[in-house]
This record gives sequence, C-alpha cells and structure tokens, in this order.
Amino acid sequence: MRALVVYWRPEPQSLNAALFRIAGETLSSAGQEVVTSDLWAMGFEAASTSADFTSVRDSGFFKPQAEEMHASKEGGFAPEVDAELRKLEACDLMIWQFPLWWFGVPAVLKGWVDRVFAMGRIYGGGRLYEKGVLRGKRAMLSLTTGGPQAAYARGGVHGDLLGILRPIHRGILQFVGFDVLAPHVIYGPARMTAEERQARLAGYAERLKAIDREAPIEVGEY
Repeated sequence: MRALVVYWRPEPQSLNAALFRIAGETLSSAGQEVVTSDLWAMGFEAASTSADFTSVRDSGFFKPQAEEMHASKEGGFAPEVDAELRKLEACDLMIWQFPLWWFGVPAVLKGWVDRVFAMGRIYGGGRLYEKGVLRGKRAMLSLTTGGPQAAYARGGVHGDLLGILRPIHRGILQFVGFDVLAPHVIYGPARMTAEERQARLAGYAERLKAIDREAPIEVGEY
C-alpha cells in the first residue's frame, strides 16, 4: 500500500504535528510506502494563479479550470503542482492531518485541493463520484477540535461532526472517487494532560496498523 499524508499546522510541538509523525512512522514500520506533503514546511501557496502552469491557454483572462484542462492535455503544470498531482495519483490511501478551523480545513489545505485537484486530470468529463478518476483509493481525515466531544454530537452546541465534515467527505473526497474511511478525531487536546495525549497517540498508531483492512463508511444525508 502506498500512503500519502497531507499535513498543515504551523507548530511542530502541536498534537497535530505528533499525529503527522506517528502516521509516517507507523505506516512505514508496517511495510507501507509513505510520502508526505508538509504544507507548512513546504511554504505551499494556497492561491491558484497562472504561476501553476507552464503553458497558457488564455493569457488575457485567467480561468483556473480552463487552464487546468489545457495543462492536463499539454503536460503544462508547474513542477510544484505536478509533484503533488503525482503523489495523489500514486497513493492507495490518503490521510489529511489538520486542526478543524471554522468547521472546515485550514486555508492552505483547502488551497492544496484548489491547485492539485485539477480539472481534466483528477475530475471532469463525467468522471465524478462512482466514476471518479481516483476510484478504488481510500481517504481519511485525521483532525483535532477545539471543543469537547459533546459539543460535536447530535444536539450538541455545534451539531453532529459527521454533518460538519460532509462537505469534505462528499464534496471533495467522494467527488473525485475516493472511498471515505471514518474520520479520526481527537477532541479538545488543549485540555488534555500529557498522559492523555500520549494515550491518544498510541490509539492512533493502533488504528493505523490495521488501516488496510478498514471498510469505508456511508456518507449520509445531513
């Protein structure tokens, strides 16, 4: 199995950073091929611009999808984007590691999607959902929240977490063909003791050891 772990968090001592390292170490120790995209360390630019392309379809009007289609045909993606595309296309499992910010992914991680999920190469022409380019691959969100678990339950102050994550699960991951695994969520790490954090890290490692045997979840209507 080839795994891609995409991570963003600007603090190397954070729990997210520890989870990112655990994923790489655990999967590698299990004999999996692991590649990573540490977007903070890479200084990855979130905005899609004409700099993403080495060939240009229309220099007078920038339309990202049209340029993506053109670059897909001509092999015209900038090296930084093409490298991420190749990681995405080669993986069997993709994990996103991030803190939940404003009920979604941080801006740079969303920008990675904007730039790398390129029309013509990753989707388009009817290649969506069950007919998606990346069908047969699996994806999992690994995230931390600011609030406690009760706040993200049905009837909680924020509402059901699966409902919050549905636009990502359905509108991004399933959209391009991924099967979605249950999210790995650590609630309120800022309120945990050091011992509690270590226990959560150990629990994540145990899950990852058997990740290749997990079945995808149903992404319901919320």
